[in-house]
Amino acid sequence: MASSAVASRKRAAPYDLEPRACCGSSPASGPKRRRYNFGSADDYERLDVVGQGAFGVVLRARDRRTGKVVALKRLIGADEGGRFAPDFDALRVEAACQHACRGHPNIVQIKDVVADAKTGDLFLVLEFVGGSLRDEFPRAHPEDIVRAMMRPLVDAAKKMHASRVIHRDIKPENILVSFSGQLKICDFGAATLMKPAGKPYDLCRPGTLPYTSPEQLAGNRCYGPAVDMWALGCIMGELLTGAPLFGGDMTEEELLADLSANLDDQLNELFYDVLPELSPAAREVLSGLLAFDPEKRLTASEALEHRWFAEEPKKAEFPGFVPLFG
Repeated sequence: MASSAVASRKRAAPYDLEPRACCGSSPASGPKRRRYNFGSADDYERLDVVGQGAFGVVLRARDRRTGKVVALKRLIGADEGGRFAPDFDALRVEAACQHACRGHPNIVQIKDVVADAKTGDLFLVLEFVGGSLRDEFPRAHPEDIVRAMMRPLVDAAKKMHASRVIHRDIKPENILVSFSGQLKICDFGAATLMKPAGKPYDLCRPGTLPYTSPEQLAGNRCYGPAVDMWALGCIMGELLTGAPLFGGDMTEEELLADLSANLDDQLNELFYDVLPELSPAAREVLSGLLAFDPEKRLTASEALEHRWFAEEPKKAEFPGFVPLFG
């Protein structure tokens, strides 16, 4: 993943790691231990904390060699007493998933993996983007603007799923907005590489409740990329209305029961009472993304081929989303 220039600089001391296949596959046989050479965290001046979640802390930092600002995501490492080793498995899965999606303009790019030789902390070096969709766009938006925002997000999902990656935690907080208005999906801390159909995943619901699919709420661990499409449907509805569609103060059990009994009625109320001017094409996309049955849910490729996305975008939507910042 690192370039030859990065690889040639002074590396942090190697770590020993008992090889264990990522994403739940069988451990490698034999007593061999794998040694990893990471870059040095000393190459980056840490500036301030810009985010924190269940899977790590994100820092704004400056590359001392180039002067460029990057994001450092600190993963679980040693405490002051050195009692805990870095979570190599979490690192390997997250880095592998994000690296598999490299090159897409609407996915935050991973640059390197570095280690702090003193503390044992591990960092993912990522491109620095900006604030989140939650922070930048908290209000409701017109349909044309929502289409302009959803198109690149669905295209990013298409890239992830074609790369056999399921994000599993798509939500407004995990969508960043660049200074030019470009949207980028970030935080692959809950992501996983796809398994063959019928093979269960380690986590049933690693994401955030209001964006969690019905099949995950039901405890089904044999889900697929459709869980990301449900989350994108929730985001589309939230962009149109200015508020989350589901969840509230409900428990998992309450939300599942509510969706099982009332989803069709909720969508009808949304279309005819809350958003009466929403076009039929937009309704088709939203209801397709929010299909209760994952087998009937729109895939990313199917969504992008839908007439709502296939229509020629208006000039006002590009470049970026500059009109939204007025």
